[in-house]
Amino acid sequence: MSNECASFDALLREATARLGAAGSPSARLDAEVLLCHLLEVDRTWLYTWGDREADAAVLASFDALLTRREAGEPVAYLTGEREFWGLTLASEPSTLIPRPDTETLVEAALDKACATAGRLLDLGTGTGAIALAVASERPGWAVLGVDLRPETVALAERNAARLGIANAAFRQSDWFAALGEEKKAGERFDLIVTNPPYLADDDPHLARGDVRFEPRSALVAGEGGLGDLRHLVRAAREHLASSGWLLLEHGAQQGAAVRKALTDAGYEAVLSRCDLAGHERVSLGCWPGY
Repeated sequence: MSNECASFDALLREATARLGAAGSPSARLDAEVLLCHLLEVDRTWLYTWGDREADAAVLASFDALLTRREAGEPVAYLTGEREFWGLTLASEPSTLIPRPDTETLVEAALDKACATAGRLLDLGTGTGAIALAVASERPGWAVLGVDLRPETVALAERNAARLGIANAAFRQSDWFAALGEEKKAGERFDLIVTNPPYLADDDPHLARGDVRFEPRSALVAGEGGLGDLRHLVRAAREHLASSGWLLLEHGAQQGAAVRKALTDAGYEAVLSRCDLAGHERVSLGCWPGY
């Protein structure tokens, strides 16, 4: 980074040009977020005090962050956090980065969680984004998030504690394994939500953007990306309360296949919901009982 560009406004102009040339679709925003993270200020501060000069230490540190971003490393991993549903969540390379598309799943869950109290299970919770978003909006609900990796569970617990969300808990579990497996013996929930792996192992998205740096095990599933979705449709029946709902996020072209899996497994009122781009993103069905 040029030492001649010493004001924060000048740093941002140069950083935006660098990231744009590297292919970032949000170069200016990336530059602002990284600089705010480095300075421990908000973006309003940058707009107000942009004519102030940066010292040599800031120049060097900002240049190092930009170099990593130019190589494609996700901003969420560089800053260690990501905003989702208005919540600031700590993020680590061992977890998926929460994305706006997943807010479609949160919206659908909140529509179904209309009772005063209930139980919700979030499978493959990662940062805890979905569980914490619902818990923050439905304080009367008991929310449980499970994940296979203990370090991921610990991250979700830290996010809950930092946000002061007391009605969400987290547990290590390989899908339903720690929830009881025998028929009518396991824990049951009014809502089960999940954003499972749903990319095929040859999906071109795996070689693009932030996805290149995210854990492949959280992205790729067998059966052309449908393996985990189909498994969860079958297994969830043993853990849903009567008239409970299963909600699954999936790929933009997988809606018909997921609806068929739900219908074939005996779910009722099966439908899909679209994300802001108009793609079928979440499919859901009601389990009639046992």
